[in-house]
Amino acid sequence: MGHGKLRKFAENATFSCLLQPSAEDVLVKDGSRQLTLREHPVRGRWNRNMFRREQPIVLELGCGKGDYTIALSEMEPQFNYIGVDIKGARLWKGAKYATENSLPNVAFLRTRIEFIDAFFSPGEVSEIWLTFSDPQLRGSENSRLSSPMFLERYRHFLKTGGIIHLKTDSRFLHEYTRSVIRANGLKTLFESTDIYGSGKDLGVITGVQTFYESMFLKMGLPITYLAFTIDHDGPYVFPSDFDEPYWREQEGPRRTFSHQAQ
Repeated sequence: MGHGKLRKFAENATFSCLLQPSAEDVLVKDGSRQLTLREHPVRGRWNRNMFRREQPIVLELGCGKGDYTIALSEMEPQFNYIGVDIKGARLWKGAKYATENSLPNVAFLRTRIEFIDAFFSPGEVSEIWLTFSDPQLRGSENSRLSSPMFLERYRHFLKTGGIIHLKTDSRFLHEYTRSVIRANGLKTLFESTDIYGSGKDLGVITGVQTFYESMFLKMGLPITYLAFTIDHDGPYVFPSDFDEPYWREQEGPRRTFSHQAQ
């Protein structure tokens, strides 16, 4: 491990806005010695313990270096923002900025998104942002952050009527998510296959750009957006009408690099 990463990891431990639970904090063996999630002490206490101010909580899942979380928090101080990622060296940048600029409505959580419902109580979260998530073109459908498996996790803590925002350059992921919405009868609040070509003022949707977003725009690639709710009775079902081979082919060469590089 390089000295730069070691320095960042050491400094991360000093940031009060960054929560870094160990695996032992969220996993426990049950009677059959299978690992199950346990509730973290911060669950249900984010506003009281971390922010010390009662405001709606918004998550960004897979936040990378936290640029988008930071920008949203500065544009909308009436919300408390939490950026979530597993890479501590990435989170260092956002946590350091939030600390040095004394931002009262920003926090970061270092954990796997698969563990996310261990950290939030029912109704504790108002909105979720999925910004340029890996579309898992060749991977498991369950690994897509808008899959029925992840929606089931989100509804454990997303309030009734809570919004999920999907912002992506991947038409594959956009169309997959539309299929999930249709299959489960979910409500779409807003949809665009080219938010910057719409000619509309979309507020924070176009007013804040991620690292990749800026790069894709310079390449002339359209950015898509979906806003939807996940209120639903019974289990979420997987879509049967998503033409995966077609949309994978439409993706073309644009994803020959990894989103994990930033």
